[in-house]
This record gives sequence, C-alpha cells and structure tokens, in this order.
Amino acid sequence: MEKYGAGSIVVSDYDPNWPALFAQERMRIGSALGASALAIEHVGSTAVPGLPSKPIIDLLIGVASLEEARQRCIKPLEGLGYIYMPEYASWLPGELFFRKGPPGPWTHHLHMTEPSHPRWEALVAFRDYLRAHPEAARAYADIKRDLAAASKDNIGAYRNGKSAFVEETTAKARAWRAAAGDR
Repeated sequence: MEKYGAGSIVVSDYDPNWPALFAQERMRIGSALGASALAIEHVGSTAVPGLPSKPIIDLLIGVASLEEARQRCIKPLEGLGYIYMPEYASWLPGELFFRKGPPGPWTHHLHMTEPSHPRWEALVAFRDYLRAHPEAARAYADIKRDLAAASKDNIGAYRNGKSAFVEETTAKARAWRAAAGDR
C-alpha cells in the first residue's frame, strides 16, 4: 500500500486563493527555468473554480525536450524546493514528476512533459471540461470525498478509485474539444 504523505487523505473545500498560489509559483518557476519552460499550466482540481481538492497545486510544465529538461531543469527546480521523483517514471512515462512541501502533506506537484505528449492534452482537456461542466465537477467532487473517506491514507486506492471517472471524462472532454474546434 502506498501511504499518503502525513496521514489521512483530506479533500478540502475549494480555496479561492489557489489560483493566486499557482500564479505566484508560475512566476518563480518561469524565472528559474527561463526559456526551458515553453508553457506553465495550472491543472488538477485546484485549477477548477469551486471544486473541492486535496490542497495541492498541480503545475504542468511544457518543455521542448524531456531529455534536455532532465539535464537542465532538475537543479533549478530543486533550488525552489521541489523534489524530483524518478521512481514515478514507470507510472508516468514521458514525464518528470516533482513534489514540493514538507514530506507530506505536499503543497505542489509539478508534471513536466513535452506539449506533444498525450498526457499534456489529457490534463488540459480534463481541466477545461470540468471548468465548463459544473455537473461533471460536482460528480467528481462526490467521488473524491467518498474515496478520501474510504481510502484513509492509501493514496493508491484513492488514485485508482478515481481512474474510471477521469478516463471517461477525459474521453468526453476530447470529444467536446473536437466538436468545438479544439477550444
């Protein structure tokens, strides 16, 4: 069982400060990475107004080359307090994953990938769909709260419990984007 940070999984009510926390972190990362960061997006539940979430800001960083990023970006991000998690490569292929904050609860997750990688489009499409479809966001909130209560500190069970909803909603999001001409 993969344990969650410092104890039980907590899904908090939406915090209107989350976008400002993202913007602040985006500025710090942009300064540290310079031209290596092609784009910095706020993804995950904290990026969806009104959506309850684990209070962790998820950032998606686009880089031209993951191999180049491995050489140039890890040290500057470590200087900002991020911890590179190479063991996540098998779970998140084509991505560099970092955490920031005390060893649980984490305050930030950073996902770094090339914008052409399918995960980039999936994360952005899922976020945009939830922003535009409050009923889907409410359904996701209910699932997350139920899973947090049932999973206690088992983050693997929590993550796996959400996967069917995330996959189905991402498929809907892709169809929605395609129908609208890629929003």
